Amino acid sequence: MDFFIDTANLDQIKEAEALGILDGVTTNPSLMAKEGITGRNAVLKRYVDICEMVNGPVSAEVIATDYAGMIKEGTELAELHDNIVVKVPMIPDGIKAIRTFTEQGIPTNCTLVFSAGQALLAAKAGATFVSPFIGRIDDSNWDGIELIEQIVEVYANYGFETQILAASIRNPLHIVRCAEAGADVATCPLSSIMGLFKHPLTDIGLEKFLADYKKVEG
Repeated sequence: MDFFIDTANLDQIKEAEALGILDGVTTNPSLMAKEGITGRNAVLKRYVDICEMVNGPVSAEVIATDYAGMIKEGTELAELHDNIVVKVPMIPDGIKAIRTFTEQGIPTNCTLVFSAGQALLAAKAGATFVSPFIGRIDDSNWDGIELIEQIVEVYANYGFETQILAASIRNPLHIVRCAEAGADVATCPLSSIMGLFKHPLTDIGLEKFLADYKKVEG
């Protein structure tokens, strides 16, 4: 499973890259605003900065919700860097835009997916990635991991090449359960990835090893 970091923070991207496990980045206007990045030019520059740091896909989101607007914005984003993946919302005009981008050879990420039916439409349109938001589904008293399992089954039935990018991941357990369910990618905050390192028995074992080493060394 690939690991993407969901952020617009360059320091966090550097830290994830230094771990040697970073495969890509997803970001959005909310994450840009969180970093104090405002204005179209500043946002576009940050996308380029991220692309130059990461040897992998970087999802950049369109703001428009109409077909013509999404094509215009998506084309501009795709021209920024070869790593750019145009992130498009799961709406009728978004599916039309994904089909057009697919025909033009521009990779896409269909975002705001909350059902297997929506994921099926995205795959039919040729989306490179589909992003089910498992954390938000859990918030509404449904099972986000069950949705990942459904999409995995549907795609396997028909040989779709669209990659399942599990989004809205809240904790390390989400990552593990997505891996069990067969998601191709997990995108999450750096803190969730770092949480995978943690286990009390690891801490206890390391403490014992160090104590024994001190005894041996005197």
